[in-house]
Amino acid sequence: MTATVYIDGAVGTTGLEIRERLEGRSDIRLVTLGEDRRKDVAARREAINDADAVILCLPDEAAKEAVTLVENPRVRVIDASSAHRVADGWTYGFPELGFDVAGAQRVSNPGCYPTGFLALVTPLVRAGLIKSDAGLVVHGTSGYSGGGKAMIAEFEAGNGSAHRAYALRLGHKHVPEMTRHAALAGAPIFLPSVANIHRGMVIEVPLHAAQLAPGTTVAAIRDALAATFDDTPLVRVSTDDVTLIRIEDDAGTDRMTLHVFGSPAGDQFRLVATLDNLGKGASGAAVQNLNLMIGADPLTGLVC
Repeated sequence: MTATVYIDGAVGTTGLEIRERLEGRSDIRLVTLGEDRRKDVAARREAINDADAVILCLPDEAAKEAVTLVENPRVRVIDASSAHRVADGWTYGFPELGFDVAGAQRVSNPGCYPTGFLALVTPLVRAGLIKSDAGLVVHGTSGYSGGGKAMIAEFEAGNGSAHRAYALRLGHKHVPEMTRHAALAGAPIFLPSVANIHRGMVIEVPLHAAQLAPGTTVAAIRDALAATFDDTPLVRVSTDDVTLIRIEDDAGTDRMTLHVFGSPAGDQFRLVATLDNLGKGASGAAVQNLNLMIGADPLTGLVC
């Protein structure tokens, strides 16, 4: 069976990468609009309602407007923006954490930073190892391709810095989804930055023993992560004794790798996730969710 798919916003970074992963598949027919019609509301409305699945690769307000164009009840929607990540009636698109993407009508693709944070933290909260009121901090560094066309052009013209911290006043749109989907009592402190590398991402969550259940060890943390992700080919829990992690370790793939480290005294811990900000952090996740929704092999078109 062939599924008809329309990407609304297919000329942006995320949309282009989704299209690359879908082109050439015999089980998918891509609906495209010419340059003269892609912003025409009537043309978009027709394309949306003729599709089996629609992937929104739009700014938040435009994504909300696009949802109002859906009139056909069989149309299923994946929103790659942040517009619906904590909205009622939407399923969070992180199937490895138990969200029922396959059966959902409306799926909100996770943000790239929350993907790493939630993979590291949510299983530990559920297992009772991290207290819901622990007061967490998350550091994240992304390749500049996550900033969209303007940032890509800036960096590729040689005008970008080696490392750039932003959201310095701690207000960032990713924080609500981190808080909600990790079931935290309070928002984590989120410290994002951009590095002068095209793609790749590293997320870190440092922990004191006081933030964890008494007696928690590196092995206990790793076991809790493995219990969630051992049967998930796109999320891997490393047992390697590495001494160096690079932002590009999972770049160019649709997977994510989780690491757990601890101090010799066992009183401090460092949780680290690496992924591709455009892979498991965006386009790859959208294709994985689409595969589940149309009944295809979840890994079709993805690089593990």
